[in-house]
Amino acid sequence: MNSELPLIDPAWPVPPNVRSACTTRIGGLSQPPWDSLNLGDHVGDRPDDVLENRSRLARQAGLGPGSLAWLSQIHGTRVVEVARGNLNRLPEADASFTRESGIACVILTADCLPVILADRKGQVVGAAHAGWRSLCGGVLENLVEAMAVPPEELLAWMGPAIGAGQFEVGPEVRDAFLAVDPRADSAFAKPGARPGHFMADIYHLARQRLQSAGVNAVSGGGFCTVTDTARFYSYRRDGQTGRLATLVWLS
Repeated sequence: MNSELPLIDPAWPVPPNVRSACTTRIGGLSQPPWDSLNLGDHVGDRPDDVLENRSRLARQAGLGPGSLAWLSQIHGTRVVEVARGNLNRLPEADASFTRESGIACVILTADCLPVILADRKGQVVGAAHAGWRSLCGGVLENLVEAMAVPPEELLAWMGPAIGAGQFEVGPEVRDAFLAVDPRADSAFAKPGARPGHFMADIYHLARQRLQSAGVNAVSGGGFCTVTDTARFYSYRRDGQTGRLATLVWLS
């Protein structure tokens, strides 16, 4: 087997010392239904397979096996600063940032939206798990604030998530976003197949929230984890499945 993992190289205008990557489901040891590069240790997969998959990712990124900051994500809005001293005792959180080189902020997803951030000087990077609950609750705004640089100095990239043509939601989801920002109505313009439901565009919602926080340089989007069965895991499509990783670090 080719040792090189077919990683997605985010296209965003960051300084050379800012490194980033997004995994696909290809290149690991996991067996169905997690086949094959599952990086989630909470989805029922064999622990040894997950550990080896994580080691493969670290090696390809040129990072030590203990340099990836794996979070216990709970669909919340908490942000944690990552440093070498706390890598093994991180609290439950849905976003992280670091100013230390050689440490990767990592987000696991299988339909939810991963968003990575970096400043234009290459001094701080961060990553957020922006499923609809976290996104609506303000996880991106919290991460922007925690990184403590002028928001106009931040660059963002949005990784693989459920596409607008697949994300049918109930009225409670739309109402929750509208209660925060009435402009969110434009992300629910298409009715769903079920009465009273809507098709949600999570990329559009994330762009709105980033722009409201002062971050206007936003790249990425346009993926769909549900329809791209060859490359991506999708919880909505498959139920029991693996997890992709999106990571960013300072070299």
